[in-house]
Amino acid sequence: MNAVDQRLLRIAYEEAKGGFDVGGCPIGSVLARDGEVVAQGRNQRVQKGDPIAHGEMDALRKAGRQTTYRGTTLYTSLSPCMMCTGTIIQFGIPRVAIGENINFGGNEEFLRAKGVEVIVADDPDCIALMQRFIAEKPELWAEDIAD
Repeated sequence: MNAVDQRLLRIAYEEAKGGFDVGGCPIGSVLARDGEVVAQGRNQRVQKGDPIAHGEMDALRKAGRQTTYRGTTLYTSLSPCMMCTGTIIQFGIPRVAIGENINFGGNEEFLRAKGVEVIVADDPDCIALMQRFIAEKPELWAEDIAD
């Protein structure tokens, strides 16, 4: 991860922390093009009562229509679920930077097999925030991952 990736992943982490601070699932995301933020978002499942308002989906929704996703990177504090992974592939997002995949992961190889460049940062802040959330709100975590 270069300095730009680190800066943008930090924004995704801050989005995740903001969601956690208001009682939501701490997953944040940033869509960037050529190192500039296009949009950022956070998991809004609790706040909006919307089961598909994951962090990645929130950022993409806020980005609005894009004629192309060439040159973009999606930064996410947590490894994307299969729904978000499918959206990444559907939109042709060429690069994904993941804060952590310790607490939840498994789709990185699938993304790579579809030609997506995947970087896993093993960010200690992302790991610790998700561990805290899982420990403090296991029922909400189980609901978020449809367990």
